[in-house]
Amino acid sequence: MHMAVNSIIFDIGNVLVRWDPRFLYEDLIANRQELDHFLSEVVTLEWHTAHDAGLPMTEGVRRLSDQYPQHAELIDLFRTRWFDTIGPAIQGSIDIVEKLANTGIPLFALTNFSAETFPQFFVENSYMRHFKDVLVSGEVGLVKPDPRIFALSIKRFAVEPGATLFIDDRESNILAAKKAGFQTHLFESPERLAKELKRLGVL
Repeated sequence: MHMAVNSIIFDIGNVLVRWDPRFLYEDLIANRQELDHFLSEVVTLEWHTAHDAGLPMTEGVRRLSDQYPQHAELIDLFRTRWFDTIGPAIQGSIDIVEKLANTGIPLFALTNFSAETFPQFFVENSYMRHFKDVLVSGEVGLVKPDPRIFALSIKRFAVEPGATLFIDDRESNILAAKKAGFQTHLFESPERLAKELKRLGVL
C-alpha cells in the first residue's frame, strides 16, 4: 500500500508545456520526408540531450555542423531560435499546478533542460513561481533517467520518495523514478493526471 503523498515533482517539457524541435523546423523544411530525416538523423534528441547534460550549445552546434556541413545554417538555428522549439502551454496542467499550490502541498520540478535556456524560460512563465525548487539537468551535469539525478533530487528537495509523486511523460524516466522509490504517474493528459491526483487525495 502506498504512503500518502505529501510532495509532488513535475517534469516540465510535454507535461507543462509542449516542446518539440519540429515546431521550429516544420516552417523551414517544406518537404515532409526531408523534415523527418533531418529530425531523426541530424538534429536528434540524443544530440540535444548533450546540451541538457551541460554541453554549451555553441559547442554542440559546432560539432554537429562539422559532421553535417550542408545543414550548418539549419543546425545553428537550433541555438539562435531555440525558443521556437517551445509550443503552447498545456493549460490543463498549469491549472492543476495552480490548484495544488493553493492546497499548500510542496511542489518541485525536475527537468532535462539546458542551463543556458532555462533562466529565460523560468522568467517568461509565471506558473514556475509555484515550485519551491527546480533541479535543472544542465546545471548539475546529469540527465534523466540517470539514477544519480533522482538521488540528487531526493537530497536537494529533502523529500521522502515513498511519499512523493513524480510526474513525467517519458516511460524511461518513470521507471528510473520507481527504482528510486518514488510514486509515479506517466503523463498522458491533464485529465488523467487530475483523476490520479484526486484518487491520491491531493486535489
